[in-house]
Amino acid sequence: MRIAGKDMKGQQQLVDALTKIRGIGYNISRSIVKAIERDLGIARTAKVGALTEAQITAIEDLLKNLSKHGIASFLVNHARDDDTGENKHFIQSDLQFTVRQDVEKEKTLRTWIGWRTSLGQKTRGQHNRTTGRSGITVGVLKKAVKDQKAAAAKTAQATPAPTAAKK
Repeated sequence: MRIAGKDMKGQQQLVDALTKIRGIGYNISRSIVKAIERDLGIARTAKVGALTEAQITAIEDLLKNLSKHGIASFLVNHARDDDTGENKHFIQSDLQFTVRQDVEKEKTLRTWIGWRTSLGQKTRGQHNRTTGRSGITVGVLKKAVKDQKAAAAKTAQATPAPTAAKK
């Protein structure tokens, strides 16, 4: 079966199958199933393979308009949209597109999050002195620098300084 563009196993219960959709986690899945049970009359333990095409389209319509079906605003993934001020919940490719647009907006506004993102640094206040390093060289280089200086000093002492040529 296919719900919201995602293939589901027919023997899964509806509550477990919804968590396979990108943007729907455990908690909001439980709330969505309660709304499906209340508004559409489909049992929460119903198998996905037993649903009819009409029921699947009704579930997809419910997923597109969660706020109209009594889902709490703190469960949605895009509360108080910047453009409309509404609580929206995005799933699948809409979620990926919206996140990408939000990050680009932060970069163009040159906010702290946008600035740190453009530099490839952490944006949520984590420590970054010793963690989150990337690239080939990881670790402290002080010992390697000291060893190079010591080796250069030894070679300078071993080779005699050139003397002035006799006339």
